[in-house]
Amino acid sequence: MSTLLQIVPRVPGGIDGVGDYALTISRKLRDDFGCDTIFATFRTNSPTTTRGFQVLPLEGLLENAKAKFDRVLLHYVNYGYQKRGVPFRLLSILRALRRKHPGRMATVFHEIYASGPPWTSAFWLQPFQIDLAKSVARLTDVCLVSSDNFRRELIRLMPHAEIHLHPIPSGIGEPALPPEEIANRDPHRWAIFGGTGLTQRSLRSFRLMMSRIPDSIAPRELFLLGGEENPATRSSLVDLGIETTYRPCIAAGDASEILRTCSFAWLDYFHRPNVETLVILKSSAFASLCAHAVITVLPHSGSPVVINGERMPGPFYIEQDRAEIPDATARARIAGEIYACYRRQIASENLIERLVEIFALK
Repeated sequence: MSTLLQIVPRVPGGIDGVGDYALTISRKLRDDFGCDTIFATFRTNSPTTTRGFQVLPLEGLLENAKAKFDRVLLHYVNYGYQKRGVPFRLLSILRALRRKHPGRMATVFHEIYASGPPWTSAFWLQPFQIDLAKSVARLTDVCLVSSDNFRRELIRLMPHAEIHLHPIPSGIGEPALPPEEIANRDPHRWAIFGGTGLTQRSLRSFRLMMSRIPDSIAPRELFLLGGEENPATRSSLVDLGIETTYRPCIAAGDASEILRTCSFAWLDYFHRPNVETLVILKSSAFASLCAHAVITVLPHSGSPVVINGERMPGPFYIEQDRAEIPDATARARIAGEIYACYRRQIASENLIERLVEIFALK
């Protein structure tokens, strides 16, 4: 049996974008192609398991007798490996790994580098972050990115790299949804979904803008799903004035069952509204909403999201003085179009086909 080493920032499990992505890959490669997975991360000091997969410490990996693998998939999230986004130790380990294990290596660039104003560390450390990303790209055989702007930037930095585009798929399942199920949903049922920080930020802006949502789709019920237990989030729900359900640490299957009954989701994904909206394609929360035919609504306007030449419906948004959002009459049609686009362009089966080709697993 082939074994894939997946290097991740933290032990996968729970509602965690990169972790969900890594687990989706590991499950499908094992179940459909007989390829096992070992995870390695700095954030464990001893061997453990997650969802039936072995997890080993990244430090000392090459001397670990249990680390038997023939292919490598790196999830590159520079701030995930080092708090300032300059993971020099990771680069040293990768260089040693390539010398000892000449098998195929692919890297998913969830991030490349950060930017920020002069009073932030991102501004001053950006040259180092760029050099690190280029060094990682040189070590890898194949690069994967989630959006076209990431692909353009990586081509600019590494013109000769082999780069493939595939958005991040849902990490909580991809249910088959018949049109009548999508059409029969309650247009007043909303969700907020994601990790701890994302759900808290989204709830904060949702409270500010909720009164501006048109009456035909105005929230009467809100499900807040994912992340760790957060007292600030729980207290913010008390006086919201609508029926609320807060489910932190929710299992993926339970989150999927709830989302397939929701019509809209509020997602405050961007820290800065001037970022190209297609960057949202690296969000597993956004992908999970699309996979469940839930219409994502942002707190600001955005630019078109285009995948391989196909434009997704939206982006939909509500601001203080303007809005672009489907009414109850158009909701089912647009939700169905989002779901169909997801199946064509984002679904995990497309990603797995690409990885099977990259790692010659057939």
